[in-house]
Amino acid sequence: MEPNVLDVTISLGMKHRFMWLLLLVNSAMAYSANLTNFLVTKHTSALTLQVLGNAKGAVAVVISILLFRNPVTFVGIAGYSLTVMGVVAYGEAKRRHK
Repeated sequence: MEPNVLDVTISLGMKHRFMWLLLLVNSAMAYSANLTNFLVTKHTSALTLQVLGNAKGAVAVVISILLFRNPVTFVGIAGYSLTVMGVVAYGEAKRRHK
């Protein structure tokens, strides 16, 4: 979609030798993330994957608050608290269902 993207990529690759290695590592990590998502879905369910994604979002917010001292509103705290409670409730319901 962008004009001359191939020329720009090749010229950057000539200037910065590590760009190709970084591009390869980035591609391998993206492939691994997609493969992991598919395997988790295969062995559990799409709902479990969605719940894990919500839990990941809550953990990312907590880490962001601790590391970067990002401000949080009461509504934000209440929302992520509700998210964590939902994740715990889902885990408990799934454990009891077995």
